[in-house]
Amino acid sequence: MIAAEPAIASGFAAPSIDAQRIFRRVMWAMAKPGRPSMLEVDISPPPPLAPGAAAILLALADFETAIWLDSPLADAAGVASFVRFHTGAKIVADPAEAAFAVIADPVRMPPLSAFRQGTIDYPDRSTTLIVQVERLGEDGFLVDGPGVDGQARLSAEPLPTDVSAQLADNRAAFPCGVDLLLVAGRMIAALPRSARVHGGAACT
Repeated sequence: MIAAEPAIASGFAAPSIDAQRIFRRVMWAMAKPGRPSMLEVDISPPPPLAPGAAAILLALADFETAIWLDSPLADAAGVASFVRFHTGAKIVADPAEAAFAVIADPVRMPPLSAFRQGTIDYPDRSTTLIVQVERLGEDGFLVDGPGVDGQARLSAEPLPTDVSAQLADNRAAFPCGVDLLLVAGRMIAALPRSARVHGGAACT
């Protein structure tokens, strides 16, 4: 007997209002690199997709969006169906084709250079990475650059051991490069390509 597909989990209770609220919080995070804040979200997507990551996709993705899921998400029952049902987006196999990439296993994530980098003429045609981590904190490495009042401190775990070097290379490619949204449950912090990261690895 073929097992029935699991029921698709509910999305936003008030899609228009909730999407606008999440959009504003993401834009705030991008404008204030390295500063964690809370996403007001009450959804329960299929694991291992985190509520915050799911909310960002529901708010920002649509039928024209290409989304890449890492192996834990792509192989999990119900995740791809949830994303497609609530956004209409296309799931792609190549990270270099994705407008958004969602990573549930950040230690084993592809290098930042594997994702779409944009071009000098069209730097916006790059990938935004939604990276699920277990913890976000206001300690760890230093972040400065546009939008940062002096310096901010951010820690996130787990991340690749060479993430600081990867972020430095990503910043050096500006205005090309990728943007990162770090999500821990319902917490979010952004590291846009314009941010400069100093001090050791982001893992603590």
